[in-house]
Amino acid sequence: MASEKTLNDLFLKTLKDIYYAEKRILRALPKMACAAQAEEGKQGFLHHRDETQGHVERLEQVFELLGKPARGKTCEAIQGIIAEADEIIEEFKGTPALDAGLISSAQAVEHYEIARYGTLIEWPKQLGLKDAVTLLQQTLEEERATDQKLTKLAETAANAKARKAA
Repeated sequence: MASEKTLNDLFLKTLKDIYYAEKRILRALPKMACAAQAEEGKQGFLHHRDETQGHVERLEQVFELLGKPARGKTCEAIQGIIAEADEIIEEFKGTPALDAGLISSAQAVEHYEIARYGTLIEWPKQLGLKDAVTLLQQTLEEERATDQKLTKLAETAANAKARKAA
């Protein structure tokens, strides 16, 4: 008979998922920075790479609070989102629409992370893990800020550049 699964088990499973995702994003961001045509986009991707390293470190602290090893579990969702970003890089390379496509891909990543961190904050509240909530909340705020920066960059530059080329 299978053992009863608890909210604690679900929290740990989802923590492993986002840990894998953050580590995978760390590898993808330099490629996106290299592909970006606008300097502001390049710098934004590199800045977020540094922030993402901090996200990984915070997740490692949460694992430590739980007394568990920091280990990821393959996240099919982030694999798919990053594969789509790679397709955009290949398909739109050298075109005025590339940066708009990169921003769109980056926002798909951010929205996934925002959804995950939102959930990961609520569960440790239920489990009485205040320190975990604090660490995860910091990351959620950074992810939301990055999404807002991406929206602004798309609205003020990348989308217009892509549209004018048509």
